[in-house]
Amino acid sequence: MPSSNQPEADRTTEHVPALEHVAGAHHLLKALQEKIGTHPELAEAITELELALSILTVKTAGML
Repeated sequence: MPSSNQPEADRTTEHVPALEHVAGAHHLLKALQEKIGTHPELAEAITELELALSILTVKTAGML
């Protein structure tokens, strides 16, 4: 957890790896969905990733 006196730029760069992992997983799941069609569990996983990405965006003030 970053300290409160850490510069804003340093705090937001901590989230870049998380963003990359979430975006990569989202891309892979979307590609899989295109190959196999709609599946309830796959759709749920994609939704969960989209929610996680939204939370990261809010927590970093959109600086991802």
